[in-house]
Amino acid sequence: MFGIPGKQAVTITPRAVAEIARLMARDGHQGLRIGVKKGGCAGMEYTMEYATEVNAHDEVVEQDGARVMIAPMAQMFLFGTEIDYETSLLESGFKFNNPNVTEACGCGESIKFADT
Repeated sequence: MFGIPGKQAVTITPRAVAEIARLMARDGHQGLRIGVKKGGCAGMEYTMEYATEVNAHDEVVEQDGARVMIAPMAQMFLFGTEIDYETSLLESGFKFNNPNVTEACGCGESIKFADT
């Protein structure tokens, strides 16, 4: 596990908890696995997928019926991130408020970290 003992790697807002729990109940998944991959105009992109099982090296964050698994290679990039869920007139989706991001592209889909 990565991070500080006794401190969750990420925090999840009540709106995100409600959406993750709804998706888990509807689809029967174990939760959502989040990660990062190379891509986009700023160099990195977040990934999010349904998880059918918890992998041994995943960092697991559970809150009020919602479960998020952080892929091993993403743990150092996501530590301290707040996961939110926002709904607007044009779109709805998860938003990552990540203190480790040093730059983001204009569309908000691509990010850059100091070490990349």
